[in-house]
Amino acid sequence: MSIANLFALGGVVMFPLLGLSILAMALILERVLFWLQVARKQDKVVRDVLALYRRSPKAAIQKLEQNVNLPIARIFLAALELEQPTPDEFRLALESSAQAELPLLKRFNTVFETVISVSPLLGLLGTVLGLINSFASLKIGDLGGTASANVSAGISEALISTASGLVVAISTLLFANTFRGLYLRQTALIQEYGGQLELIYRRRYERGVPYASS
Repeated sequence: MSIANLFALGGVVMFPLLGLSILAMALILERVLFWLQVARKQDKVVRDVLALYRRSPKAAIQKLEQNVNLPIARIFLAALELEQPTPDEFRLALESSAQAELPLLKRFNTVFETVISVSPLLGLLGTVLGLINSFASLKIGDLGGTASANVSAGISEALISTASGLVVAISTLLFANTFRGLYLRQTALIQEYGGQLELIYRRRYERGVPYASS
């Protein structure tokens, strides 16, 4: 049976399921590209910035500005661009900028949760509507032969929408859980990297060199 036939047999709910699947695939692709970029570049950028900052804060800032598309670069810049902050102000800038980046890191989570919740319900609705149509075509007193066969065929066809809804939900759930794990790991790394930068700044401050961009 072709996909076109399955789509036709699934009933009217196949249209919103198709829309949800296209939406989920588009957002999944965006998240995959985002996390691949972070995985490829972030660790090297952080190592280079921390090494540069010990010698030349201006060079570290320039390195961050070249990679401003990374969340960690924007977080570091928010602190390093302050003028003569105290260690507490420096830490506060890191923490507040990190909080501002969190919505980007968990972007589309609500949409994924909606797709995961709604898709099986739409599939179930399609099955119920298919069963109603199947039994509506069954006349009282005509319970054998062709009529029963038609009802059995209608029931099997009605289940297509439920299967489709489960496929959309399960596929989206797998990716959503992966992205959630990456988000948790990233928040831990931000805290670790931020702590390392703050430690370097505190040492500079104690030596009487408080200006981050000096």
